[in-house]
Amino acid sequence: MKIIADNLQITRSDLADALFHRNPDPFQVLVQAMEAAGAEAIDLNTGPLGRNAAREMAFCVEAVQSVSDLPILIDTANPVAMRAGLEANRKVAVINGISLEPQKMAEILPLAVQYDVDVIGYLLDGRSQMPSDQDDRMAIALELFQRCLSAGLRTEQLIIDPVVAPLIWQDGLRRNRDLLEIVRRLPELLDFPVRTVAGLSNLTTGQGPRNLKRRIEQLYLSMLAAAGLSWVLLDIHHHDTVASVRICQTLLNDDIFAWDPTANDGSSAP
Repeated sequence: MKIIADNLQITRSDLADALFHRNPDPFQVLVQAMEAAGAEAIDLNTGPLGRNAAREMAFCVEAVQSVSDLPILIDTANPVAMRAGLEANRKVAVINGISLEPQKMAEILPLAVQYDVDVIGYLLDGRSQMPSDQDDRMAIALELFQRCLSAGLRTEQLIIDPVVAPLIWQDGLRRNRDLLEIVRRLPELLDFPVRTVAGLSNLTTGQGPRNLKRRIEQLYLSMLAAAGLSWVLLDIHHHDTVASVRICQTLLNDDIFAWDPTANDGSSAP
């Protein structure tokens, strides 16, 4: 399981101001900090952008890639901005994302084929709603997969996001238990080792004690790792959560285990 940092959001006032003034510095400082904190990919969440969407997206991609070689997830529903981001890309880009929503099938999916990039597919129906039933979500996964192949996408280009539900939803607990089973079942359903991704922050959306939220995220993270999740989208500045990912990576690999002599266990013993 690898880490995608979700901190680069244009809704942040400092980044919105930097974008308006075409100042790459705040982007570059944030990207370097995320990479230093352990990010293995970066979600570039611009939202739909405005009238100058193409130029704004190109600026964002260039600013990020000027200081980092990490893969970027171009996170926008605007097909004009998405195309501009893919045109500006000089390294590794992933489209984030598509669903069975007709506009995304018609305008975003073809860009993945044209630019030969990976694409994240959300298990949402044609109205971008999340079905409550596990079997319905699996049926959507199969339909999404088949439609991607029909559009010319190679099997290995598709990454599936089963969509984490907020725990505060009436059926949030059940939906997220189902998600674990979906992650386990997808490779068998699609008959290839499909990659999966999940947005961890969705889990604890809403009011609640901050420390308990972080603890819940960390525990659910270990369940996702055990289910076989490939990528996790999280706040890279939640250092304990990042540390949990590293522990999961260690426990799930095939290397011979050894304690890290530089690790600090927090004890005060000599």
